[in-house]
Order: sequence, then C-alpha cells, then structure tokens
Amino acid sequence: MAELAALVAACPWLWDALTAVRRSGLPDAWIGAGVLRDLVWDERFGPGFDASRVKDVDVAFFDPTDLHRDRAATELLATLLPAVPWEATNQAAVHTWFPAHFGGAPVPPLLSIADAVATWPETATSVAVRLDAAGELEMCAPYGLTDLLGGIWRHNPRRTTMEQSRQRLARQRPAERWPGVQVVTE
Repeated sequence: MAELAALVAACPWLWDALTAVRRSGLPDAWIGAGVLRDLVWDERFGPGFDASRVKDVDVAFFDPTDLHRDRAATELLATLLPAVPWEATNQAAVHTWFPAHFGGAPVPPLLSIADAVATWPETATSVAVRLDAAGELEMCAPYGLTDLLGGIWRHNPRRTTMEQSRQRLARQRPAERWPGVQVVTE
C-alpha cells in the first residue's frame, strides 16, 4: 500500500481530483481503474505520468437510493474541477444497464464498492482510492496490489469474458505503452 500511496501523494493532479471527489459529497465515492494503472505504469514502465494523456477519471460511487444519477454526478464533479475528464458511475445501478451496453447475460446487483471493484476487467485495474474525512488515503484492492505494482495485465474473469479481454488487450496495447509490462493470458 505504501508504494501506491507514495505515487498518489506525489501527483498533485490526482490529489486534487481525490479532493474534489471528497468535496462532492457523492456517497461512498472512489477514484479507480485506468487512471491508477496509468499513474503506476507510466511511472514504473513508461515515460512518467502526464495528466494530459488521461482519457477519463473513473469515479465509482454507491447509492442504492438513486439509480439514475451518473450524469448529474459527472456534471457535479466537472463544476468542482473542470479540467479533469470525469466519468462517474453509480455502482449500485450497474445491473440496470450493463448487459444492454456491453452485451452478455444479466449481472446481479452489486452490494458495495468492494464488490464492484472486484468485477473490473483486469486485476491491475481492480483498485480504487479515496480520501477519508481526515484527508488520509484509503484503498480498495480486492485482488491486492501485486499485479498493479508489478506490471501484470491479467484478465479478471468475474464479469469479463476472455473474448472481451482480448478485445480490450488489442485496444489498450499495454506491452507497447509500457515496456516491461507482462501480459498474462489464461
């Protein structure tokens, strides 16, 4: 945890984003997935992290009382920190749209942020962080940090099929973007 915490703390851009998420008041809100992978792998295996290359900042929040607020949450974050490409998703609502958007069988409702993070496409992106009320960094990493810190791209079979994983691998090209990253295909 200390290694990831040090990288996050050394990135003012990401720290500002975490502060905005905390200030937003979104329930159980975390930043995770690709932006954390990009930070770690850019620093360890690439040219160094550059926020201008960030495609989006995934904010996962959990609000079972309102399943229709993704757009409003994204807009709220944009008012707090307009330079960040926010993408907020209420993980409590994923089961209502996931099959129509990505295909496949219906998915059961997620029970918590930890349950949601455990379904993300790769083990290295199944990580989220947030600032607690005291401004301390908290982490959610259901599969641990070994793959993220070690540069291992590994399919997470909890929700993503092997074919979907291959398609993501072709789009993301991790071995090209980050020499030294190991792709594990099972």
